[in-house]
Amino acid sequence: MDKGTLVEFRVSGDRRLGVVDHAEGKKWVVVDDRGLSHTLHTRQVTYEVTGQTYKADQLEAFWAGIQSYLDPSSLEVAWELLVEDGETVDPSEMALLLFSDQTPELCYAAHCLLSDDKLYFKQKGDRYEPRSASQVAELKHQFTMASQRAQERESFYARIQQALQGEPVEWQKSDRPRIESLERFATLGDEAIHPTAALEILAGVGYAETAEAAFQLLVDLQLWDPHENLFVRRSQLPTQFPSKVVEMAHSRLLSPPPDTDPDRLDLTHLKTYTVDDESTSEIDDGLSLETLDTGIQRLWVHIADPTRWLSLGDDIDLEARRRCTTVYLPTGMVPMFPSELATGPMSLVQGEICNALSFGVILDETGEVMDYTIAPSLVRPTYRLTYDDVDEMLELGVKAEAELEAIARWADVRQAWRTSQGAICIRMPESSIKVQEDEIIIQVLDDSLARRLVAEMMILAGEVAGRYGQAHGLPLPFRGQPQPELPSDDELMQLPPGLVRECAVRRCMPRSETSISPIRHASLGLDTYTQVTSPIRRYTDLIAHFQIKAHLRGDTPPIAAKELEDMLLSVSSTAYESTLVERQTNRYWGLEYLRRHPNQSWSALILRWLREQDNLGLILIEDLGLELAMRFKREVELGDHVEVKASYVDPRKDIIQFVELLSDPATVAS
Repeated sequence: MDKGTLVEFRVSGDRRLGVVDHAEGKKWVVVDDRGLSHTLHTRQVTYEVTGQTYKADQLEAFWAGIQSYLDPSSLEVAWELLVEDGETVDPSEMALLLFSDQTPELCYAAHCLLSDDKLYFKQKGDRYEPRSASQVAELKHQFTMASQRAQERESFYARIQQALQGEPVEWQKSDRPRIESLERFATLGDEAIHPTAALEILAGVGYAETAEAAFQLLVDLQLWDPHENLFVRRSQLPTQFPSKVVEMAHSRLLSPPPDTDPDRLDLTHLKTYTVDDESTSEIDDGLSLETLDTGIQRLWVHIADPTRWLSLGDDIDLEARRRCTTVYLPTGMVPMFPSELATGPMSLVQGEICNALSFGVILDETGEVMDYTIAPSLVRPTYRLTYDDVDEMLELGVKAEAELEAIARWADVRQAWRTSQGAICIRMPESSIKVQEDEIIIQVLDDSLARRLVAEMMILAGEVAGRYGQAHGLPLPFRGQPQPELPSDDELMQLPPGLVRECAVRRCMPRSETSISPIRHASLGLDTYTQVTSPIRRYTDLIAHFQIKAHLRGDTPPIAAKELEDMLLSVSSTAYESTLVERQTNRYWGLEYLRRHPNQSWSALILRWLREQDNLGLILIEDLGLELAMRFKREVELGDHVEVKASYVDPRKDIIQFVELLSDPATVAS
């Protein structure tokens, strides 16, 4: 190249013009319009303007002179002329075609158009080939979509700023994928798939690129509550019913399916009690007492019959199987069935004739089952009572409710019989945590007469169902528990009496098991047991109803043994996950309650050591029924009562630290 040759080269991808000054070995030194020198290899030169020489101070005028020719749309006309024959062109030929001249300036303008074009032409060596009509159409579509996405992205950022300023925002359908990417990242952090979109959004609005910042952004946008339940989101428990399930539920309400058990046993003449917490809306069990002509008393346990409203394998059933349980959270429940069914015709509603599966049981004087009957039935619940109501009635000895008193007496007899059979009763405090309009209410559940009464009757129904399945070789979800290796009497006697001993026994209890054949349930003291009393909120109970009802009709059980075994494996896994979500959520709100009461002192009982060598123990905050870890800085003993205060709590990170309140300020634990 001669001195004064004008060349184009790139700096960091940007087009730059320069004039050749001199050669330097195999390279060239060129000077740009800013007077800066660049040493270039020949291959770095992207275009050489021929036919004229220039000086560096002419570059600005040269560039300004071609601006009016750099209209990308002008290439479309040239493309239409060349595409049919597929003719290739170089910049000088394109200049003649576009501008009817081939001056150095116009040839360079043509080069600029062709080299920047991404639509009509593609470069092949020093020439450019027109793309086919179909390729151009596809590229136009892609460019249009990219432009649309860019506009949507800018509009999305504008809505974010609007929301952050506290102004009302109407989010668009196109915003949903971006918001979902934020939600995934806030929920799963580094484990989220495709986090790039979320990271770009966080960077774009000036937030840190962390899961915590994504959570805060969603809160700031008022898309999430400050207490958004990440445990539910991480578990992917379904919180909404598919439209087809909702539609089927409405259809069943308007037009119930034929009853597979039309000849139900009419028990509407019996006085029937339903006993639940006041907040319970799914009423799935009721109790009656019948005195036979012989004077013998028969206990009746009526269980709601949701199988009346669905069939095995329909959309409602499959959705219930997918959920496998109702999840009870402080902020509300995630039901197994659509609420309009679960709290309506599936429930045992006071004063209405309801479908049930009833277990009639006659006990001998020791509490052992002497005779039983199981039948699909019709019942009319007489009273809807709370546990407090029943406790009060039993304490006052209300004579008008002699049936209730008799059921309570049989419950005591029954409990004594199970104890004689090896049942292990552990009475540790349980708490109920509710969140109502952001107020946290924690109530310690008393081990009351009413709760023991209901529990005994439910266990009784479970034993009868198990006996029936065992007697008829019926595949059922039998529930069992291995015999625990309990501490010896000497070991227990070395522990303080009461809750410390109860806690020690509880630690030894193995997890319960499920089998399609009868197995012993050690803690209940039963050789066979099947859960049947919560079919509205526990899918294994629903399975038992399908199986038992079919056998009672003389039909083949709808679920074969191998199929039931496979089904139980899947359901058990989901049920465990749901239980874990319930525990994690309750713990979160328990910690949040303590965080909101930083100055409150609490009486706590030291239950057991977690790591005795580190002075790390498990304490029970007695007024709340919460069990939490605490590290002590002084010598303490199991069974000691201590006064503590939460010094630091972060529910989101599951962190709590206590200080012990002592008269000697030098002796403080954390």
